[in-house]
Amino acid sequence: MGHTITEKILSAHSGAKDVSPGDIVMADLDLVVDLDIVFGITGGHQTPTRVFDPDKIAVVADHTVPAPSIAAANAMRRMREFVEKFGIEKFYAEGRHGIAHVILGEDGLALPGMTLACDDSHSCSSGALNCLARGLGLADMMYALCKGQAWYMVGPTVKLLLDGELGERVYPRDILHHIAHVHGAFPGRNLEWDGDAVAAMPMQGRFTLATLSAELSAEFSLFRHDDVLKDYLDGRASKAYEPVDADPDATYEETIRIDVSELEPLVVLPHKVAHNATPANSLNETKIDQAFIGSCANGRIEDFAVAAEILSGRQVAPGVRMIVTPGSQNVLQEAMAKGYVETLMNAGAVVTNSTCGACYGGHMGVLGDGEVCITASTRNFQGRMGSPEADIYLGSPATVAASAIRGVITDPREV
Repeated sequence: MGHTITEKILSAHSGAKDVSPGDIVMADLDLVVDLDIVFGITGGHQTPTRVFDPDKIAVVADHTVPAPSIAAANAMRRMREFVEKFGIEKFYAEGRHGIAHVILGEDGLALPGMTLACDDSHSCSSGALNCLARGLGLADMMYALCKGQAWYMVGPTVKLLLDGELGERVYPRDILHHIAHVHGAFPGRNLEWDGDAVAAMPMQGRFTLATLSAELSAEFSLFRHDDVLKDYLDGRASKAYEPVDADPDATYEETIRIDVSELEPLVVLPHKVAHNATPANSLNETKIDQAFIGSCANGRIEDFAVAAEILSGRQVAPGVRMIVTPGSQNVLQEAMAKGYVETLMNAGAVVTNSTCGACYGGHMGVLGDGEVCITASTRNFQGRMGSPEADIYLGSPATVAASAIRGVITDPREV
């Protein structure tokens, strides 16, 4: 009996010859990623007396950089002390910083066939790189830092086959919204993406789907190593790697086939993701206070390009704040070189430092009581981006940009 990508990577890293759903495995980790924010949670990071291998640890400042508060500044100080104590060279601090899940791809640190653990729920983003990655809680992360291992309950795998071609102003983000609305959540399940639409999909779209799999409650979310991924990693991979593909006779709990040519721009309504989307054109009387593009889901150069194209020669509507946050310093530099930053600023948008920023309600775009935000970030839970009395709608960068112009939620095909 054949095995899925998840099962094969866990088998290779645990020494278990036959890994199947229901098993619990202790897997060796190829990379452990620690973030700035954990150095300030519950009174501060509990610094271990040893780490398993400084070369297999990365520390990234992304949530609170530059520090927006005294508490964050003290956490960042503890982070720097931790890095210095153990001689960790993969350190992305001020000036080199950005969102961890973006940097891991850019710098070729997350690679096919690897196992990766990080103290952030959107770590499944690296699944776009054929890398088995997911977030861990603080106790499991401490064990991972000290011992280089993590335990996993092996779940069944669902295959998502995407056929057809995306229509005008419809994006991978809309595919995810459709899946969430029609099929709901996949708790305890792993996802594998395949099909003609995936083969034609650039890496940016794959990162979006893998990242937002966290909103589907998936464990791991994996793409195959194909020509698109190979080209992305050529000259970028930090070391040699071995891709892992599913066996031809792998067992899947379910196969879901979707014709993406039938999709339209979709917006997820406030407070939850599953079974909660509607066509963007049905919300054209919903006034907005803020429009946000950024995060590990949609903070890449392609997202800047879409926003700049829509906003070129236009203006953000009166009374609307539009905030665009790059996923890394590299994205910001490229957006500046290509003129996207100038276009967005001329339209009245605020282009910020590269950070998680408004996505998690930390700084640079926190929502007030009763405010409405349309966002291309990851999460719309009550209180996620600031006040629990604010409403958060999720849309593609194109939908966000179109809405910023009109001042109401807008189907981007109408602009």
